[in-house]
Amino acid sequence: MSENNPDPYAYMADLQDGLTEAEKAEFEQQLSEKNLQLESCSGADTMKRARLQLDIAELLVWLERKEEAWNLARSAFDTSLKNESWQDAVEACNVLYQTEQAASIPALGMGVWLAVTFPVAPELTYAMLDHVVTETPGHSDGAALAAVTTRYVIDLRADDAKHGDWSLLANNLIARVAARHSKVQDQQALDAWMDKLGLRDPQVFLPRLSQVVNAIVGDSWWFDRNKLRDKLPD
Repeated sequence: MSENNPDPYAYMADLQDGLTEAEKAEFEQQLSEKNLQLESCSGADTMKRARLQLDIAELLVWLERKEEAWNLARSAFDTSLKNESWQDAVEACNVLYQTEQAASIPALGMGVWLAVTFPVAPELTYAMLDHVVTETPGHSDGAALAAVTTRYVIDLRADDAKHGDWSLLANNLIARVAARHSKVQDQQALDAWMDKLGLRDPQVFLPRLSQVVNAIVGDSWWFDRNKLRDKLPD
């Protein structure tokens, strides 16, 4: 989870296509230990329990036990939302997306909405928006809106120590999306592309991203967005 691992993709860096027997054994051992902790954890709706569920769900994803992972991450999401722990709710959506179940795409959309709306860690918000880029056709404006929002969120939330590195990642994401969307290859063409699509003004691109999220989630919202907006910090 992000509390101990600020880069949501860092755990994937050394993973091969499929686990080795040693890796599988290690994850199985971790799973056994986490399950014992969960069994001894009292209180059905505590965040301690929810975070253990998320840890276990992540291990289950790696072990290709994705339906089990979905059930645990879904429970963790409900607890996180009830406790107004927005970061954990988004992390749960991140895991739910990776389980590749029937409702994983709506879960991604809800995670994006929470990550952009609430002051969630910029690196986790980047991960969620990057998933949108992955799921969006290359010719669609949705990927462009997601990519430029990553830069917007990083500028708002990243501290000085991380801003440079994450800004570079966001800029690279924007350039990659521009290349696949309109075959953009240089800075002049990139500037023209951003102007054409209205990607400079958050009052323009954020409402359009909201429309994309609405299309992703459809009628499958698990929460009332208007009620959650009332909980935004001043």
